Amino acid sequence: MTGPLEGIRVIDLCSVVSGPAAMVQLADQGADVIKVESLDGDITRRSRAESPGFSPGFVTCNRGKRSIALDLKSESGKAVLWRLIESADVLAQNYRPGAMDRLGFGYESVRARNSRVVYLSISGVGATGPYSEKRVYDPIIQALSGLADIQSDPLSGRPKMIRTIVADKTTAIYAAQAVTAALVARGRTGVGQHVEVSMLDVMLSYLWPEGMAPFAVVADGTTEARASIHDMIFETSDGFLTFGAVSDQEWRGLCEALDRPDLIEDPRFATPAARSKNRQERMEVVELAIGQRKRDELISALEANDVPCMPVLRRTEVLNDPQVQHNQAIKTINQQGVGPIRQARPAARFGATPAHDPRVAPSLGEHTLAILNEVGFDTEGIQRLLDSKVVYAPDGE
Repeated sequence: MTGPLEGIRVIDLCSVVSGPAAMVQLADQGADVIKVESLDGDITRRSRAESPGFSPGFVTCNRGKRSIALDLKSESGKAVLWRLIESADVLAQNYRPGAMDRLGFGYESVRARNSRVVYLSISGVGATGPYSEKRVYDPIIQALSGLADIQSDPLSGRPKMIRTIVADKTTAIYAAQAVTAALVARGRTGVGQHVEVSMLDVMLSYLWPEGMAPFAVVADGTTEARASIHDMIFETSDGFLTFGAVSDQEWRGLCEALDRPDLIEDPRFATPAARSKNRQERMEVVELAIGQRKRDELISALEANDVPCMPVLRRTEVLNDPQVQHNQAIKTINQQGVGPIRQARPAARFGATPAHDPRVAPSLGEHTLAILNEVGFDTEGIQRLLDSKVVYAPDGE
């Protein structure tokens, strides 16, 4: 057995990032994920001109899947999808709200044909409501959820975006977990269900522990939360580092490492509450002391005093970091159409049912013929589909 989800079949109708990245986690964990693409393919296939069909983003979000290319606007194409659905445990889609109903594959229609299906719908802000018809990408959610405000420049107050698609990728993690939870429930009841995940709801949940903490206690009212004036990156005389000194013990250790034991009993910083109240003064004092030290020497002193710390690595340095290498966290695979390509290995490690190491992503329609055969189409039926341009198979022309 390879992977805890071996034997689970997933029909992946998703495109771009949030849905495909969710389903690639299930593929890594052993599920048979069938990516259903249009005859033109997922738009992310075409975002790298020098490797048409295999951009790095596409490979990362679709590795280990099988691909079938269908014209879902045709009745014959819809008939193929119905056969796939009848064989499926999970159907995942991130079309705009209402689109699946218009195609004839809304949840109620699917449930009528296969009551065991876990039906995942990923949306930008939800299926209904004043914004539900708007087109949504990651920056839209960063703006709407308050994340951009949390990142605001402390001096100008200008909101800032995170420079990675954090809303898309976090939604993928939440969605994958929700699907596996629904599969556990189905194991008890024998019946699937509709699972709805919106990027907006995900990011509100994601931000609540600390980003929205100033608004958690209703009795406090809703006041404007001040942006943090420091990003926790400190410049030494020859590089950058970060550290965490939250507890009294860690604060004492930091003061000792900086050769500033006088700060331990300083009334401005003597307790967690005082350090929080006087945060800016504390940061200025600490930053001045750090700027006079060499990075590696200071890290050694911080470690000797049990203060959590690390150098701030450039992305080129991450690849060769000794802990990253020890974890074997980055694998190299030989991706067709590209050549050797690095991928992060699946983060969860299962002792009894190990997940797959990263596998290659499929070419458009690479598995069309095999999948059609699996769901009952004979040679003549497959040829009719190919001749009518309802399906595409690179080896079927």
